[in-house]
Amino acid sequence: MDWARILAYVTGTVDQELLARNEYLAAENRILKAQLKGRLKLSDAERATLGEIGHRLGRKVLGEVATVARPDTILAWYRKLASVVVLDLSQRTER
Repeated sequence: MDWARILAYVTGTVDQELLARNEYLAAENRILKAQLKGRLKLSDAERATLGEIGHRLGRKVLGEVATVARPDTILAWYRKLASVVVLDLSQRTER
């Protein structure tokens, strides 16, 4: 058996399923967001979660998928989170 060929097939199948799942979730999110009136009120923890994931995705991908806020806003949430973490760590080392 050609293990590389089998691995490539399985990996391709998994990638296709993940793409389909992501496509579904993005469409579902757009539909639900369209049904909401006004702005979403996100908690600090929710903003931190979106900021962290958004940072990993990058501005370009965020521009394609983000619906709750502009990519620059989401990346600003990450920068705020990072500054709080750095501040917290610096306070711990001073003790």
